[in-house]
Amino acid sequence: MTETSSEWLEDVRAMREVFDQQKALVSQFPFPDYMHRIDGLKQLRQAIKDRHEVLQQALSEDYGHRAFGDTEIADILPLIHQIDYTRRRLKRWMKPQKRRPGITLLGTKLAVHQQPKGVVGIVVPWNFPIMLAVSPLICALAAGNRVMLKLSEFTPKTNQVLRELIADVFSPHEVAVIEGEVEVSRRFTELEFDHLFFTGSTHVGRQVMFAAADNLTPVTLELGGKSPVIIDDQIDMDVAVSRLIYGKCLNAGQICVAPDYVLCPEHRQEAFIHAYQRAFRAMYPDFEANQDYSQIINQTQATRLEATLQDALEKGARRWCALDQEAMPTAEKRRWPTQLLTHVTDDMRVMQEEIFGPLLPIVTYQNFTEALAYIQARPRPLALYLMSNDTEKRTQVTTQLHAGGMGINETVFHVAAEDAPFGGIGDSGMGHYHGVEGFYTFSHSKTVLTRDKWDTSFLVKPPYNRWYKRLMRWWLLR
Repeated sequence: MTETSSEWLEDVRAMREVFDQQKALVSQFPFPDYMHRIDGLKQLRQAIKDRHEVLQQALSEDYGHRAFGDTEIADILPLIHQIDYTRRRLKRWMKPQKRRPGITLLGTKLAVHQQPKGVVGIVVPWNFPIMLAVSPLICALAAGNRVMLKLSEFTPKTNQVLRELIADVFSPHEVAVIEGEVEVSRRFTELEFDHLFFTGSTHVGRQVMFAAADNLTPVTLELGGKSPVIIDDQIDMDVAVSRLIYGKCLNAGQICVAPDYVLCPEHRQEAFIHAYQRAFRAMYPDFEANQDYSQIINQTQATRLEATLQDALEKGARRWCALDQEAMPTAEKRRWPTQLLTHVTDDMRVMQEEIFGPLLPIVTYQNFTEALAYIQARPRPLALYLMSNDTEKRTQVTTQLHAGGMGINETVFHVAAEDAPFGGIGDSGMGHYHGVEGFYTFSHSKTVLTRDKWDTSFLVKPPYNRWYKRLMRWWLLR
């Protein structure tokens, strides 16, 4: 047995021990009260505020450079707002909901109680390791669960800060932080969780669901896919580009809801390229020294993107750099401006796989129906974006195309909506969180029927005499 395997086996044993302790405590204390939940959320909020600069610095070190603005806007602020939103509504969410029992259950009372599921496992990706660890954690804690967080091995500096932050607020019996590489992650998903929440690629999501199936563990999968942007033939091109470019440049495109490709009228393709170049230069002047743009996280991802770009060029694509540079980006240099690609075809990797980086293919179309058909023929995306002021086209896209979420004349910001669910569909995931839907995702809706003194059940119990038959006839024919 190698030292490496010995280490991960020890990690797995420790992980199993924490899981068993949390399970035992769920049996002893199955329903944390309102004040316990609120106190935990308050302390978590303060801990995030106190460490927000340390978190920004740690994540930047993990990336080589991660723009502080990206971390502040996409990781820190949404968590503060989510906690505030949850605290204001939690008492109402926890209150049993009265339901109507109906005439067949006369003399009863009916209510639905939201019961904590128990022990929740959350698998965290590397692209937004703060937001995508703490956001589902907030939902799970609000619902009264105990939680185990499996952090990404690609963000060790951020993990260290998160581990300390969590430990200052919660005991490991309430929230445990787990680290480790692929084998630990695999064993984590095989634990008998009461709910498993995963954010990551579609490929790994299938493996996670397969592992959870052995335990009949319910899963929420927040995956990705190829999120399109449709540009119509009437909208001002500078406006359209200004609405989509931030979504593509945030975290250098390393975000599951980033625009993955653009559907553009053929006669407007050149206008789109020039508008994008102008907007990019305006957003990131003096690009090489600009601190507002993030790097590709590591050499592995940069190598993957370089191979994807090279594959496209070898198969006939043309490249247009957002900075109008001739030099090709390389894996060694992980700071890439957006690379626009035209003349793309379905046999290219860039059109088959989620890009997750600063490459942006442009697919042209002749008419709007063709654009809709192009999306309909492909797996359902996590996000769908439309740049149009035409009411009829907006209605067409909203009602005819499936997607996890949608933005009209905007990209990515729908994820920040506190009072609306976020989640995928089909290849882009299943289930959702954020808002009250996040509370419900981590709760079991338990029906409770109560019968007091007035007992009408004799009407439907044997013997089935003539009075019963008359009653049935009345119920069926009324």
